[in-house]
Amino acid sequence: MVGEKNKPFEFEDWIRENGSSLSLFIYKQVRNKELAEDLYQEVLISAYLHLGQFEERANFKSWIFKIAINKCRDFWRKQKTVQKFWEEKVFHYEIECSIPEPEDYVLTKCSIEEILEIIKELPTIYREPILLYYFKNNSLLEISSAKKLPIATVKTRMRRARNQLKDKSLLTEFVAN
Repeated sequence: MVGEKNKPFEFEDWIRENGSSLSLFIYKQVRNKELAEDLYQEVLISAYLHLGQFEERANFKSWIFKIAINKCRDFWRKQKTVQKFWEEKVFHYEIECSIPEPEDYVLTKCSIEEILEIIKELPTIYREPILLYYFKNNSLLEISSAKKLPIATVKTRMRRARNQLKDKSLLTEFVAN
């Protein structure tokens, strides 16, 4: 291998002289010491294995730094995939396999008709959000947009409805959450 001044040099010599700048470059990309050390090792291994592909007309430093940035990009792509897995797959799996919610427990304990009769006693402005949230599975944001109300108003109405329902012994566990 030929250096910048047409003097032969060895891969190991270049690493001894310039390895710290390569390591620092990788660290600045990932901002994690242990990860930077791992990526540094991967860059060195990759560069050593592909030394035969290095073209003498290119600058060796540019070539090895390009390998380093590519390894960092590979890591970031892999992280996005792992993060999506945890956000999508595992989250949904936990929901499906979780312990029944208190609402489910109360709904099985009491008949839906009894609960609806008690909720019907509420004023309309409090009844609608409760029905949409607990029985239609709408989120607070969905209720807010459907009723054309600020989300804070929906939250307030939900809280007031729960407080009114707490007086009813049948729904104490239902509205506790």
